[in-house]
Amino acid sequence: MHKTNIGVFFGGKSPEHDVSIITGEFIISELKKMGYEVTPVYLDKDGSWHINKNLGALKFFQKKNKKEYLKKFEKFYLDLEKSKNKIVFKKKGLIKKEISINLAFPAFHGSNGEDGAIQGFFEIFNMPYVGCDVASSALAIDKVLTKLFYKSHNILTADFIYFDKIEWREKKESILKIAEEKLKYPLFIKPPKLGSSIGISKAKNKRELEFGIEVALHYGNAVLIEEGVENLVDITCAVLGNKNSVASLIQESNFGGEFFNYEEKYLRDGGAQTGRAEKNIIIPARLDDATTEAVQKMALRIFSIFGCSGIARVDFLYNKETKKIYANEVNTLPGTLYHHLWEASGIKFNELLSRLIILAREKYNEKREISHTFDSDILKMASSIKLKK
Repeated sequence: MHKTNIGVFFGGKSPEHDVSIITGEFIISELKKMGYEVTPVYLDKDGSWHINKNLGALKFFQKKNKKEYLKKFEKFYLDLEKSKNKIVFKKKGLIKKEISINLAFPAFHGSNGEDGAIQGFFEIFNMPYVGCDVASSALAIDKVLTKLFYKSHNILTADFIYFDKIEWREKKESILKIAEEKLKYPLFIKPPKLGSSIGISKAKNKRELEFGIEVALHYGNAVLIEEGVENLVDITCAVLGNKNSVASLIQESNFGGEFFNYEEKYLRDGGAQTGRAEKNIIIPARLDDATTEAVQKMALRIFSIFGCSGIARVDFLYNKETKKIYANEVNTLPGTLYHHLWEASGIKFNELLSRLIILAREKYNEKREISHTFDSDILKMASSIKLKK
C-alpha cells in the first residue's frame, strides 16, 4: 500500500455530472488495484459534499434510492487549521475520525471542476493535484476564448460568431442576419462552457438556427455559432506531460450522424468516449503520415500555448478534400482520461495514472521554488494616512 492517500473528486453541479461519475469510478478502481489508499469525494447535484468508501463503486450510483443512502453517511467538515499542503476532513460527532488527503485527483467535467474552480481550491491549500492548473482550465473550458486564442496564434479554426443572452434578447433579428451573412450553413450552435456535446445542435436554415440558440441559452448565458467544415473527419489527439509532453495516436470518430452527439459519445455500443464503441472509432485515424505528424505537432503546440499540464485532449476537424486541419476544442480532463487511446498508443491505464501522479508532484515541486513573500513597508506607511482611526 502506498503511503499517499489520493482524493478523487467527482460529480459536481454540472450537466456532465453523470459523465464525471464514470470517470471518477474508472480512476478509483484502477488506483486501488495499484495499491493506493483512495478517498472518494463526491459532490452531488445539490452542491453537498460526501465522503464514504461506498462512493468508490459505480453500482452505488445505479441505486434508485441513492439519495437516502447519502443522508445516512457520516458527516465530515473541512479542518482549515490542519489543511496545509493537504486537505484534512474531520468527522462530526463524538467519535473522532480524520481523513487526510495528500494528493488530489479531480475527475470533474464542466463547470465548477474542469473550469479552474476546484484547481483554485487545491492551490489555496498548497497541495499537489493532477492535471491542468487554474488558468489553462479556465481558458480551455470556454469555447469562445479558445477560438479567440487560436486566432491570436494564427491557428486555423472554423469561422464563428458569438454573443450573450442580453444581446440575443435585444438584437435577435440582427444577430440572425449577421450569422447568415458571415457564415455558411450548416451551422453548429454551442453553449461555450459545456462539454460532452450537451446543448449542441446543427442548423441548416434560419428556423433551426433560432431554435438551436434557444436550446444553447438553456445551458448558459452565451452562444457560439460555428461554421460547419465540409468533407469532415472528426479526429482527436491526446497529450501527456508537463514541459516535455508526448502526443498519442490519432483517433478518428466515425459517427455517421449529424455530429458527434452525447448518445454517440456515451451510450451507443458502450460509448465512443470510453473506447467501447469499436465500430465508431478508428485508431490510428486513416490519415497519411504527413497529416498525422501535422496533427500531433499542432496538438503539442496547443497544449503548450494554453499552459496545459498533466493531460489534455485536443479535437480537430479535418477536411478530406482540402486537407486543411481546423483546431476545435481543448478538453483539460478527457472522459475516462481517454485511457483507450493511450492504451492503443502503448501506455496502459495503470502506467497512465502513475505518470499523472508523478507529473502532479513535479508541477507541485516547481511551484514550491517560487517565492510567495515580499518584505514591504507599506503597512507602516498606511499608519500616516486616513486608515489610522
